Amino acid sequence: MYNSDFAKCWSRLTKDYKLHMDQELAPSLTEAQLAVLEVLEDHQRMKPSDLIPFLATTPAAVTMLLDRMEKNNLIRRDRDDQDRRIVWVSLSDKGRMETERGVAIRNDFMNSVLSNISMHNQQLLVYLLGKMTTPKTKEHALSSTS
Repeated sequence: MYNSDFAKCWSRLTKDYKLHMDQELAPSLTEAQLAVLEVLEDHQRMKPSDLIPFLATTPAAVTMLLDRMEKNNLIRRDRDDQDRRIVWVSLSDKGRMETERGVAIRNDFMNSVLSNISMHNQQLLVYLLGKMTTPKTKEHALSSTS
């Protein structure tokens, strides 16, 4: 097994990625905010509670994140016309522009990292990472350990 080698490479790659994203997105955007913007871009508008599964965080953390994003004009919060208790979150024009900028920054990093390996190996890497991140059923996990 290559657990130790994989862990070292993964750690270095994620550290470099985080550093790149933090430096390039600042001061107007964070990586967590970019994640929200991308989800909203895909879903048009959502209730704050609907964001929780996409962000793997608590309701309180989502509220604080959305508060900062609204203050920075990245999102809009609008009350539902039929039910005033419902709040819809959607992208603002500035949020759309920042989404494009953030995705371009991430793509630049990924392109620089992936340019070190051939197109075939890039496809293979994506395939293998996909296999690693596919949720396993309990039975499949048990059978692979025996």
